[in-house]
Amino acid sequence: MGAEHAIDLEQSLVVTPLEPTLGAEISGIDLSRPLTAAQRDQVHALLLKHKVIFFRDQHITSAQQVAFARQFGELYVHPTTEKQDANLPEAHLILAEDARLSYGDARKGRWHTDTSWMLKPTYGAVLRAVSLPAVGGDTVWADSGLVYRGLPPEVRERIDNAFVTHNFKSSLDRVGYPYPILAHPLVRTHPETGEDALFINFSMSPQIIGWSQEDSQALVALLLREYSNPEYHVRFKWTEGAIAFWDNRALLHYPVYNYGDFARVMERVLIADDDIPHRLRR
Repeated sequence: MGAEHAIDLEQSLVVTPLEPTLGAEISGIDLSRPLTAAQRDQVHALLLKHKVIFFRDQHITSAQQVAFARQFGELYVHPTTEKQDANLPEAHLILAEDARLSYGDARKGRWHTDTSWMLKPTYGAVLRAVSLPAVGGDTVWADSGLVYRGLPPEVRERIDNAFVTHNFKSSLDRVGYPYPILAHPLVRTHPETGEDALFINFSMSPQIIGWSQEDSQALVALLLREYSNPEYHVRFKWTEGAIAFWDNRALLHYPVYNYGDFARVMERVLIADDDIPHRLRR
């Protein structure tokens, strides 16, 4: 993308949009150091605008990744993911083999959002590349607001008050973490932007509450087809030192497994939601 498309936010911070509604690369910032208040507010504003933002050539440690994420809210320690450092429980390893087992057949849905099984799902995720294959292993994000607005009006009307299950119980049971199966509204209004968007996790056996199994399966299949539309996507090619920061309330993401048996490793930090989830801590 040419320089004419880059937007200077302040003297050193430059943003290059990747797609019309989602995805932007940010340069001119060092994530290994604490952000100024102005930088933090600008990064937060860019997250709301672009929904997923990317930083390249940020060769930071796990501790620095955790420190960066903590500037945007309290962090969440996931109960089922492996930790590389017991002193940094907020940093979760995302391993290729574990992810393959978790998401399985792509036709059944790798499109997902993090921790949607919780009463208050985490709102943000910061993902860092640790070990990458020479080729492949991209991640794709889909704009849930665009998907919703692209549905026929009669479908939107039918689902506007529907609830959908998010079933992570089998994984939680394996680690002895008691938690019930919850249902969230299928269409949620983003608390900061006011945008209506779908909220569904295809990796968690979604079912529409109160619908017949046949009708529920038909709707889930329809929505999965819609999420697969590339007009709603941004696809990111990982490089050494790359960081992605995204808003779980606004989109779903899809890990692409096309790199064989390579032991791809990523590290993720989740930013928790709470009773005052959208106030930046000063």
